[in-house]
Amino acid sequence: MTDHAASTASPAAPRLADLDAGALAAGYAAGTFTPSEVAEDVIARVVDREPELNALFLFDPEQVRADAAAATARWAAGAARGPLDGVPVTVKENIARAGQPKPSGTAIPNPPVPEQNAPTTDRLLEAGAVIVGSTTMPDWGMLSSGVSSLHGITRGGLNPAHTSGGSSAGAGAAAAAGYGPLHVGTDIGGSIRLPGSWQGLTALKPSEGLIPLDVPYTGRAAGPLTRTAADAIRLMSVVAQPDPRDYLTRAYAGLEWSTEPLAPAGMRVALQLDAGSGLPVEPETRALIEAAAELFTAAGATVEPLAPFIAPEILDGIVGYWRSRSYADFEALTPAEQSVVLPFIVEWCVAGRDFTAAETVRNRSMMDEMARLTRAATQPFDLVISPVTPVAAFPAEDPMPITDPLQTMGHISFTVPYNMSGQPALSIGAGIQADGRTVGLQIAGPIGSDDRLLRVAAWFEAARGADAAVDWSRLP
Repeated sequence: MTDHAASTASPAAPRLADLDAGALAAGYAAGTFTPSEVAEDVIARVVDREPELNALFLFDPEQVRADAAAATARWAAGAARGPLDGVPVTVKENIARAGQPKPSGTAIPNPPVPEQNAPTTDRLLEAGAVIVGSTTMPDWGMLSSGVSSLHGITRGGLNPAHTSGGSSAGAGAAAAAGYGPLHVGTDIGGSIRLPGSWQGLTALKPSEGLIPLDVPYTGRAAGPLTRTAADAIRLMSVVAQPDPRDYLTRAYAGLEWSTEPLAPAGMRVALQLDAGSGLPVEPETRALIEAAAELFTAAGATVEPLAPFIAPEILDGIVGYWRSRSYADFEALTPAEQSVVLPFIVEWCVAGRDFTAAETVRNRSMMDEMARLTRAATQPFDLVISPVTPVAAFPAEDPMPITDPLQTMGHISFTVPYNMSGQPALSIGAGIQADGRTVGLQIAGPIGSDDRLLRVAAWFEAARGADAAVDWSRLP
């Protein structure tokens, strides 16, 4: 396996598959190239890298070609549907596509086949985006890796020896590997931001209800994984629209999806280096986050330390509730179906079998308590910056950074509070460790400030310097 992030090959001119969505739209409008030509380059990239990365669950190159040809015709006729017409995109396999199986990462036979698209799928198709495929995930989305009973192992696009992160495993790998510029994942405790951190991406878990879901529940969100903040903004401008199919969806007034960078001058910024629960922050990760904080100070922000605000028993309670919820799904399966679920997941969720009704209710209440504490601790600040996760990428074969299924999810202590509070939080590359592994900076803000967060991320991309970012031109 090759460590593509550390490759010393001379940079070449960008491939069509590596152009951002803005450059693609400009090229289509100018007639420099067509969606069909871009689709062919993306297909070639997939064919080249997919045998190793295993990022796609569904991939139909002939359908990709047909959709790209339709977009090519629209641009030629001056009837493009908008700036994403003909732009390649992927969606996570748990985001419904009508008539396509939706197994949620498990090898259980006869997965459900939705009759209609998820709202996100509809918005992308209405905009003319070309769906390259559906991306992989681990069983039921309950792992922070690409290990799955159905798919095997999804590997990191920067270095296939490392995890892709999860549960938006294939989305992160596809974004890093360059299967086009735009990718949509889902996140209930860090599942967008973890692949973002471990693959040097910009990855947003948006405000609650901003992007409608076909299966909404507490803490769950869909959002972009991209190589740049500008592309995340472009994707949000299309998919962040209310839809009556999601009972949690709502419009947020005043959001403007501008790609203009926004420096944090005059902002009050909290720096959190200790989550109060979970794993300790690795020294190299801490150093890179502290260096990022210095950039905020140099830009005119007032940076203040933020003390831990989530106790271990709160995180443990939420994980206990997730175990019970997943065990309820597992218990409903036949013995034959149970036998094909990933053994790690089986052991993990069976640990929730013996909680009493009262314990389950108390564990569920920890979600509300975490939301209350998170909003209270962060309310005085315009932004909160922290590590995305205490640890860098681990081996691709491991299901979790902690390989004992009976231990808590100690790597999500910085991410999960914002799922429960409904606040937006993103990952952006803060730097690269000496061994080539990437470290993500989490930037969080008040509910409904998603557009501002992404503009600050765009500023940070320039402020951090080239050495702190992945050189995408060095990937194959």
